[in-house]
Amino acid sequence: MNYRFHTYDYILYILSYLFFGLYLADINNALPPALSETLPSWSFLAVAVALNAWAIPIPGIHPRKIPEEQEPERIEEPAPEAGELPEPKKKPAPSPKEKLEKGLSKTHKGFIDRISAVFRRSAALDGTILSELEETLVGTDIGVRTAYTIFDYIQKNADTIRDADQAMDAIKTEITAILEKREEPLSLPEGTKPFVIMVSGVNGSGKTTTIAKIAYHLKNQGKSVIIASGDTFRAAAIEQLEHWADKVGADFIKSHEGADPSSVAFDGLQAAMSRGHDVLIIDTAGRLHTKENLMEELKKTKRVLDKKLPGAPHEILVLDATIGQNAIEQTRQFNNALGVTGIALTKLDGSSKGGVIVGIANEFEIPIRYIGVGEGMDDLQTFRSGDFVHALFLDKE
Repeated sequence: MNYRFHTYDYILYILSYLFFGLYLADINNALPPALSETLPSWSFLAVAVALNAWAIPIPGIHPRKIPEEQEPERIEEPAPEAGELPEPKKKPAPSPKEKLEKGLSKTHKGFIDRISAVFRRSAALDGTILSELEETLVGTDIGVRTAYTIFDYIQKNADTIRDADQAMDAIKTEITAILEKREEPLSLPEGTKPFVIMVSGVNGSGKTTTIAKIAYHLKNQGKSVIIASGDTFRAAAIEQLEHWADKVGADFIKSHEGADPSSVAFDGLQAAMSRGHDVLIIDTAGRLHTKENLMEELKKTKRVLDKKLPGAPHEILVLDATIGQNAIEQTRQFNNALGVTGIALTKLDGSSKGGVIVGIANEFEIPIRYIGVGEGMDDLQTFRSGDFVHALFLDKE
């Protein structure tokens, strides 16, 4: 059985035996006469018994038994001070699918909602509704040619369309067919090292941050990346790109402001080859597709790279989704000048004109590599047509 003793219990226990020893000494005449004559023998015994009795557990008087079932003492959390709010729980980070859906919400309202509004006006797909559909499609950002591609598909299947839902499903089917042809993620072919990417586009299209995001993706795939700052004309462009290169852990090649862009590209390729990098990404100055002399500078850079490494570069044209149908003409001009092999469409989250991607995919046989749906490093997503169409037609309201 378990008992609970305190320090003073042990002291009393020892004292009891001390007085018992005095009792034995007294009855054996071993005590000094002064002490034995002052106190009778039985007094020593009485004190010894009393002390011993106090030290030994006695039920009902002082059991000293530890309770078998005793609830632990509850410690209450301190109440928050007046005016102090409890710390909110952290929300889980959104998934890539959720980011895509959120990023395309404005395009859904500016493109899909406009089309669906036409079919809500009437249950029958008659001539009036077809005429309104034609006008609406032409007025969107997909371009006139693509607008009539979709319109012709609806006209041919008009007899099988019974309501608005079937009409939207038919449009969804045609858009899916257009985008599926351009789904081709960027891949690095065997035997090509370094793989050269020349990033071109107009100022404000997000080239610098897109370069950093592509480098980030490639680094996560175990590739070594070097970036060359070929935008030598824009103020602070070199420092900005160097900051991003350092942030993602990529090697970096630069020159002074105003240097020949093609020479920077050449230095970058030479460094990539000598240092054994897997990928070289070359930034270029923002080019207006209407400026012939600037486009000629890009052609020169391409020739310099091809001379050093036959087949280089592989280009990705970066387009800002907010420019709408202008992106189609820009694609045409850049493609005529460079032979574009891949497209990254950026800033979809900040625009309602993301439908232009359908027009680009329909008019050009150029793979769509990436789409940008946010500012984070993971917000540059590999283009997947199925996920894109699902998010584009998703109605959250």
